[in-house]
Amino acid sequence: MLHVVAAAIVRDGRVLAAQRPLEKREGGLWELPGGKVEPGETEQAALERELLEELSLEVVAIERLGEVAWNGLRLCCWRCGVVRGEPVLSEHLALRWLLPIELGAVAWAPADVPLLRLIFD
Repeated sequence: MLHVVAAAIVRDGRVLAAQRPLEKREGGLWELPGGKVEPGETEQAALERELLEELSLEVVAIERLGEVAWNGLRLCCWRCGVVRGEPVLSEHLALRWLLPIELGAVAWAPADVPLLRLIFD
């Protein structure tokens, strides 16, 4: 099972969502940004590395919100705080800051859907 982490970054009541590149699995769908946990790496370290690599965003993983198993993935979600920077679009197609009432406005990757309710509880 592939171990993946996702970041719940909330600012001004909005969560950061990223649209997956078309050439990747579930391309075009929206996700909480993150990535694979490498062997010997903690979930927190993986998130911090992935967000720096993919979004040029320095974060700290604060609280583990939960996890979901889906289609060969083990997706773990962490609440993250921004230490420095603004998200920069490099790998993803688009980025959006979504209010809770706007979460249904985009097509989410299936593994992310059960995690969304944990963010604003």
